[in-house]
Amino acid sequence: MSSESIVVVGAGITGVSAAEWLRRDGWVVTLVDPVRPGDPEQTSYGNAGLIARTSVVPVATPSLTRKAPAMLLDPNSPLFLRWSYLPRLMPWLVPFLRNTTTARMHQIARGLSDVTFDANDQHRALYEGTGAEAHVAHGPYTILYTDRGAYDGDNLTRELRRQYDLVPEPLSRDELIERDPNLSAHYQFGTLYEDFNWITAPGPYVAALFAYFQAQGGTFRQAKVVDITPGDAPSVRLEGGEMLTGDKVVLAAGAWSSRLSKSLGLPIKLEAERGYHVAMHAPSFTAPQPYMLTDAKCVVTPMQGTLRAAGIAEFGGLHAPPSDKPPALIRKAVKRLYPQLEFERSEVWMGRRPTTPDSLPSIGESPRAPGIIHAYGGQHIGLTIGPKLGRLSADIASGRRVNLDLTPFRPDRF
Repeated sequence: MSSESIVVVGAGITGVSAAEWLRRDGWVVTLVDPVRPGDPEQTSYGNAGLIARTSVVPVATPSLTRKAPAMLLDPNSPLFLRWSYLPRLMPWLVPFLRNTTTARMHQIARGLSDVTFDANDQHRALYEGTGAEAHVAHGPYTILYTDRGAYDGDNLTRELRRQYDLVPEPLSRDELIERDPNLSAHYQFGTLYEDFNWITAPGPYVAALFAYFQAQGGTFRQAKVVDITPGDAPSVRLEGGEMLTGDKVVLAAGAWSSRLSKSLGLPIKLEAERGYHVAMHAPSFTAPQPYMLTDAKCVVTPMQGTLRAAGIAEFGGLHAPPSDKPPALIRKAVKRLYPQLEFERSEVWMGRRPTTPDSLPSIGESPRAPGIIHAYGGQHIGLTIGPKLGRLSADIASGRRVNLDLTPFRPDRF
């Protein structure tokens, strides 16, 4: 047990997880963020809710270099780019494209498996007894295809998952309808993964973990961190000039970690990949379990009082306002899934996924910035791996040997 102090910068799922695991280790923990955990301003609030242990396929794949140009010009594609942002995207895009080889895809998939395979257990170890378990659901997860041909065309994804013992059960149209009679004829084939967990209210889930952290003695400062200084006694400077010093600092600020890392002299490459959701409140019916709509690259998840459809990849930086076309595309996808669905109202949300060029998170320390533990870069699986990144942060801070080769996740690998 430690009696040292530590500052955790960022209070999304990763930061809250790190703070709680560190508190359990005996650290005096101060968690810092401009907004309270569970707030809609956080990326953790608006995801699809999946604890996605099947997510071993990187964003960069060999076929993407062929498809991306056409996707960017297709108004019905789930990939969007603000063209004025392209010059600023290039330092990230070039190494991203270098990762689209088959060899790199398999190497990256191994790293993704290492951080996702035990995701259910990592969440359970964190949330048991905190009250957050009230927001966890258990059941199957179904991937929907327009027909058997679309399923056959997804062979690369399927075979990659098979290497990590992720083998689904195929579902015919009749079997799909037996499970969900509201499903439209647009989807004729599916695959089902059993033993799946999802979060039915991601914002309240993170807020409940945070409330437990506070109730057990953890400290929260609602403030913006503007600078981090590494060293034997690292410190963070808050907006207004106040300094917080600890024996260690954990940087878990999601897409905002890139700005803070610049002062540390680390050549990290982190892009704010913007994602959207449309939440349909008081739906006339709901999905029996989460669906992945392969043609729309969108996940539809039953949540507490809502049906949430989440997806889209838009590159436009941290500060540009939300776009209208991505949520319109999500609404089209829901209409194709459930033509008869009615609901009281819908709301649109936009967040910023912290995405690296190789789809792997950054976790660990760098000799260039002693005393700083990096824990960010969850891209599309931030909710899934947040508890594990938090636990690894606590292990690293306490000097424990981790049962994982952290080399692929080095924060200074770029």
